[in-house]
Amino acid sequence: MVFVSINAIAQWGEEPMDEKPAFKDRIFTGGGFGLSFSSQYDFISVSPIIGYQITPRLAGGFNFIYRYTKFKYVTPSVSTHDYGVSPFLRFQVYGPLFLHTEYEYLNYEYVTYGGQSVRNSYSSFMAGGGLFQPIGRRAGFFAMALYNFSYRNPTSRNDYYPYSSPWVLRVGITAGF
Repeated sequence: MVFVSINAIAQWGEEPMDEKPAFKDRIFTGGGFGLSFSSQYDFISVSPIIGYQITPRLAGGFNFIYRYTKFKYVTPSVSTHDYGVSPFLRFQVYGPLFLHTEYEYLNYEYVTYGGQSVRNSYSSFMAGGGLFQPIGRRAGFFAMALYNFSYRNPTSRNDYYPYSSPWVLRVGITAGF
């Protein structure tokens, strides 16, 4: 199985914010991209982000989610499409450390044991923290651990939820646009 994930989430650097910066100077964009291919399934994820720097240490925004999965272990193969939105807030605590919280609404499809595609929705409230280490003016490395307080453990083989653990880990290289 080959797995590639590239995240490009714009970050504000260490430079101080003007006393009254223009609206357009507070907006940041970026996103994420993921690929995974195996004999069991193919997976593609795209998640653009747009945000606003509220204060020099507090930012908020929206992460949009689209995921495509082709399940090859059923005959004929079944393709699913997930989409959602995730408003977030991020607070820079000290130096590279930050706190992060988000609400995620996800409309997702899953394949039943009978090979049928079923659509459902799932809401998650996640919070945690991480670190961001700048690499130049508009890029850097980040690592983040979030806990999904809305996580549900399947109670039967007919239950399916979009997360297999209450922990969501994100690591990557970011670049601002």
